[in-house]
Amino acid sequence: MAEIQTPATPIPDMTSMRRIRSIFSGSVGNLVEWYDWYVYSAFALYFAKSFFPAGDQTAQLLNTAAVFAVGFLMRPIGGWLMGWYADRAGRKAALMASVTVMCLGSLIIALTPGYASIGIAAPILLVLARLLQGLSVGGEYGTSATYLSEMASAGHRGFYSSFQYVTLIMGQLLALAVLILLQWVFLSSAQLEAWGWRIPFFIGALCAVTAFYLRRRMEETSSFEAAKSTKQGRGQLAELLKHPRAVLTVVGLTLGGTVAFYTYSIYMQKYLVNTAGFSKDAGTLVSAASLLVFALLQPAIGALSDITGRRPLLIAFGVLGTLATVPMLHAIGSASGMWEAFFLLTAALLVVSGYTAINAVVKAELFPVEVRALGVGLPYAVTVSVFGGTAEYIALWFKSAGHEEYFFWYVTLCIFVSLLVFIIAPDTSRTSLIDRDIQAAK
Repeated sequence: MAEIQTPATPIPDMTSMRRIRSIFSGSVGNLVEWYDWYVYSAFALYFAKSFFPAGDQTAQLLNTAAVFAVGFLMRPIGGWLMGWYADRAGRKAALMASVTVMCLGSLIIALTPGYASIGIAAPILLVLARLLQGLSVGGEYGTSATYLSEMASAGHRGFYSSFQYVTLIMGQLLALAVLILLQWVFLSSAQLEAWGWRIPFFIGALCAVTAFYLRRRMEETSSFEAAKSTKQGRGQLAELLKHPRAVLTVVGLTLGGTVAFYTYSIYMQKYLVNTAGFSKDAGTLVSAASLLVFALLQPAIGALSDITGRRPLLIAFGVLGTLATVPMLHAIGSASGMWEAFFLLTAALLVVSGYTAINAVVKAELFPVEVRALGVGLPYAVTVSVFGGTAEYIALWFKSAGHEEYFFWYVTLCIFVSLLVFIIAPDTSRTSLIDRDIQAAK
């Protein structure tokens, strides 16, 4: 017997204060999630010796980068499970679940003894922890992007949804800030390598508890509340596959953007040390300063998209990224001082902002409410796992093989493929399915 559909209950407009409070709570939780995810990469220079046998620095970094990439294998599973859960039980419930799993992963890393104590069990536990964190962050992106996009008002959706990357970057900056404080104020390099690297993982676990409390107090989005009475197809993969163009668009949008982002953020700290010849302390400081400017740019670019549309900004990123990546990476690699490296890296991140500031809202606007979290999260997670999660490993592999420049061209090619998608994709600010859902609920 066909399921009887109950008409959606009209949802009253949300007040600005309630909207801002919910966006703040969701964003703070997102910050904690990404801090826990990025602190691994920020401290890899120090804990690589603890988990892997002795070897040269590049070999140990290759091992830690490989485990970083392994964590990405779980992101599609997280995008699928949390996307399904968010479309079935609500955005709020899924966001609470993801931060709990992330907390567990951080605790495992913080408490695991080194290779010298427990042998092969140390890297095995490290891989297990990263698999849990990959599951968590794989679900976090799609659900968070959906939550912020649905919670924002139509005329300011680009601005409000940009805070996903603000908090994503601030999570990375918080990880770097903890590293800088430990490096410059509290601990010596020897202490950091011996035991100090565990401190940030304990901090992450404690912050996750706070994030869980904040997310308990969030309000559910009006779009989901209006669709709760419609059970059929919600969160189902078969329903998602009825939107193949939207799914492929998410893959194409993400490909170049994620490779560029991971190149200039995650990998750049190691590139400055391993190629440009900066000290670990200087490389961390340059990376952190440029990322701070990058974070501040996101709301401005997001607000600009509310005026100009999303597509012009995506095309600008595609064109500039295709033309400038190779010379930019060469210039950063040969930078003669910290200020030169800072300005070059900031310029590169300004270009990447054409993607990062608006990618969440663009993807959310492509899908109907019943599969929005799944549609944003799953194809994004698959693409990031294949391309974003391996970017650092590929860069280090080319360097170890003596062909570092090949990686520059690899990044360029990925951005060019996305540019082709940007050119043919619709401007979602004018075709948003979120607006359609809201109108249907009134």
